Amino acid sequence: MHSETSPAPAVATIRFGSLTIAYDDRVLLPRPWTLLQSEWARELLASAPAGPVLELCSGAGHIGLAAVVGTGRRLVCVDRDPVACAFAEHNARAAGLQDLVEVRAMDLDQVGTDGAVDETYPLVIADPPWVPSGQVGRHPEDPLGAIDGGPDGLELARQCLRVLERCLAPGGDALVQLGSVEQAVALAGELTGSLRIAETRTRPDGVVVRVRCHRTTISESQ
Repeated sequence: MHSETSPAPAVATIRFGSLTIAYDDRVLLPRPWTLLQSEWARELLASAPAGPVLELCSGAGHIGLAAVVGTGRRLVCVDRDPVACAFAEHNARAAGLQDLVEVRAMDLDQVGTDGAVDETYPLVIADPPWVPSGQVGRHPEDPLGAIDGGPDGLELARQCLRVLERCLAPGGDALVQLGSVEQAVALAGELTGSLRIAETRTRPDGVVVRVRCHRTTISESQ
């Protein structure tokens, strides 16, 4: 009697802006429309204070990598899926950014909770799962963990907001991707503390909201 192992999924590539991004069917296919988030991030980085960029729910790392390539900025990619993190590391090397990119396999509630004084970022990018749990069956080609956003699709987005309260630098910006204007309105109604939605940009396939931090000092959040 002998055991058989399943073959590894075939690795594919896709062009994403100026980059070639590798992925397989264990991670979410990089959607071309999400390049909007990268392009908007680059606009903000042109005048943002010095400091690294944080990408939450980074998947294969494509959005964050396209945002920082050519800028000299450091990028910290966070995802709970080790497979996604491995692809993010691979894609950073392929883009020649391996010395500027750190990939962390961790849950959102762990980000910024270790008391590190430098764990603040002038720009945060977040692409949390936003499909309501009752609708995930409409997307059988996508990994469940990469799209299931809980009962209303905002469960992971709310976790991202808690990270922003801890980690977004005073006066900093975050770009959060959602599925609809209705989700953006609902999330705006839940914002507390120093966070406010400053702008919303829509596309047929989704929404990106710009969240600003109105603290003036780090201590105001503590």
